[in-house]
Amino acid sequence: MTTVGLLYPGHAAEEDYPRIETLLTGVRITVVHTDEGGAPGADAVRETGAPERLAASMEELRLSGAEAVVWASTRGSFTHGWDGAQQQVRQLAQSAGLPASSASFGFAHAAGAVGAKRVAVAAIYPEDATARFGSFLAEAGLEVVASRAAGVTAAAEAAAWDGGKLLELVRAADHPDAQAVLVPCTAVHTVGELPALEAAVGKPVLTANQVAVWEGLRLAERHGAWSDELGALFARRDETGAVRE
Repeated sequence: MTTVGLLYPGHAAEEDYPRIETLLTGVRITVVHTDEGGAPGADAVRETGAPERLAASMEELRLSGAEAVVWASTRGSFTHGWDGAQQQVRQLAQSAGLPASSASFGFAHAAGAVGAKRVAVAAIYPEDATARFGSFLAEAGLEVVASRAAGVTAAAEAAAWDGGKLLELVRAADHPDAQAVLVPCTAVHTVGELPALEAAVGKPVLTANQVAVWEGLRLAERHGAWSDELGALFARRDETGAVRE
């Protein structure tokens, strides 16, 4: 059994994690809720991801037997910029005594895992936050060929999105040159929609809650966790790394 620890801000779409857990054999996901911080906005997002706030949740996570920890907030990591996000996970690793990462770095690693160098971004965020995420991806060596911002500012509004609205956003953001579509924000329920999303655009779709778990498994060096229902990122692969039909 491999245990992944996730630090999750507040309450929104955390139901995605037990769903992932049921689809992966031998994987346990421990979700520890962190303080949501203040009112919506970039300053509050930075406050939510402050090291002292994350460190306050460490004891519960360590007691769970987690082998790796992921800060499961995309915006709460990329908002700090590339260098700030690196410092954030370094401090998280020191506090936890475990390998650590964040959803933002998870996207960069996951894009590489599915062979995508050119990506489209389908974000529920406002335009400014979507642009910052694009800048973060560029620093990771990815080319953002298209993006779409839905303008959502509150986690509760994001959590209320249904599969139809999500599908519309992904289709609108997609671009012929994109090798994958990235859907940031762990406040959106996406896991149950992955097969439909990938079928609609004909390419890998990477979503924040899916990526956060995958990143934790990568850190824990758990190889071979796969599911037919979790998109190309969790597809069964052969010895060469190619997806098995």
